[in-house]
Amino acid sequence: MNRLCSSLEPRVMDDHMLKQAVGEQGPQEEAGQLAKQEGILFKDVLSLQLDFQNILRIDNLWQFESLRKLQLDNNIIERIEGLENLTHLVWLDLSFNNIEAIEGLDSLVNLEDLSLFNNRISKIDSLDALVKLQVLSLGNNHISNMMNIIYLRRFKDLRGLSLSGNPIAEAEDYKMFIWAYLPDLVYLDSRRIDDHMATLAAVKHQYSIDELKHREHLIQAQLEDEQARRKELEEHKAAFVEGLDGSFLFDSMYAEDVEGNKLAYLHGVGELLETYKDKFVVICLNIFEYGLKQQEKRKVELDTFNECVQEAIQESQEQSKAWIAKFEEKHLLSLNAIRDESDLASMELRITEYNQDVTELFNLLMTLEMQLIEQLEETINMFERNIVDLVGTFIENVQSLLAQCRDLENHHHEKILEIAINTLEKMVKGELDDDLPDDVRALFVDKDTIVNAVGASHDVHLLKIDNREDELVTRVNTWCTRLVDQIHKDEVARNRKRVKEINQYVEHMQNELDNLDCGDILD
Repeated sequence: MNRLCSSLEPRVMDDHMLKQAVGEQGPQEEAGQLAKQEGILFKDVLSLQLDFQNILRIDNLWQFESLRKLQLDNNIIERIEGLENLTHLVWLDLSFNNIEAIEGLDSLVNLEDLSLFNNRISKIDSLDALVKLQVLSLGNNHISNMMNIIYLRRFKDLRGLSLSGNPIAEAEDYKMFIWAYLPDLVYLDSRRIDDHMATLAAVKHQYSIDELKHREHLIQAQLEDEQARRKELEEHKAAFVEGLDGSFLFDSMYAEDVEGNKLAYLHGVGELLETYKDKFVVICLNIFEYGLKQQEKRKVELDTFNECVQEAIQESQEQSKAWIAKFEEKHLLSLNAIRDESDLASMELRITEYNQDVTELFNLLMTLEMQLIEQLEETINMFERNIVDLVGTFIENVQSLLAQCRDLENHHHEKILEIAINTLEKMVKGELDDDLPDDVRALFVDKDTIVNAVGASHDVHLLKIDNREDELVTRVNTWCTRLVDQIHKDEVARNRKRVKEINQYVEHMQNELDNLDCGDILD
């Protein structure tokens, strides 16, 4: 049981509790008090303390997206949950709760310090995402299997570990085992590890550790191979030619072709099929290699476009900064001159000149923005034409190559039909020497049956080719459309943001004039 008084009612982490905690723990100086009056945004909170609140369930923390430290110890929490949005969290204390399993931590990729002291945990797992973990406190739990230590070897930054108070800590070889299997550990159960003892432990368990390292190396090699294959597949998908670097498409044509597999038993079909497959795969490889080259061309086109856009924006920004710097050099002098002016008529003249300078700056900045819009519009339109042409050429050539696949299929179909008719004639005359399976013989009851069977096989093959072509064309066209649409949307958003910035800056300059303390002369 948790230390909290069992007579207290479990509490919910609602908006009221969170606002109260943020208010009480916020800065106390004048700026902090002002922030409280205006309302502290949850998204700006960096540290949150919710200990001894009798909280049963973690909830409503999704707005605390900047949170780095979270204290939830001494509650009655039963599950680790509701932390998905806390990706910046570095320190998490869930000690003295009723947690039975480690879970719900997959998004906490920046977590360095985790305390689960005094809970009901029996297994160390589900921490894989915590690649930056340095300190792990699991004392006073129910961990009994020494193999849990092996799991912790994957955390290369782990320097502090607490397991005292667990059944595992009562084992005779407890410390020596941990010192040997976690050689980078610096502190165990809050005590610094003696280097000499760690060396003795490593020697004692050397044989087992060497075996473990060998297994870990094999696993790591397999993992790297899998990652490389996954990366390669993503590259192929980006080029829209995945599965075309071998016999996948050809094999898929026969995977669901019941009749075609039966016809393969006919004399002469095996050799014919082998020749067909070789030629078909060559065409697929041509599509594959062509697709990768075209993907590289599209990438170069996109990279060149992005560079042109960034250069244009940077050049416009530099011109804007130059105009603003020139204005600000003059505007401070103008404000001081207005403030120090003792003659009303002269002051009004200076104010008029200042307003004219502000208006001139506004016009200059807006002119620069309009010029940039025109320049980027021309660049975007040119890119759109180029990328559409590249995609169109890619589709046209792929369709031409797939047409060759259809020609091969049609030719193969004619040969299969010829063999099937000859087999039927031999069977009718009793001249067939081949010992065919019963389900194959069933196709030769009459000419219509065997012609329909060959035709059904042919239709399956053509459908597979058509579907692969339709999929490729649809995906590449969709990619192109979405890319161009997103570029236009990004430019609209950039323009709106820039116009807003210009207006805010000019308004700020105007406010500085309005807030000048020149009441004596005006009175």
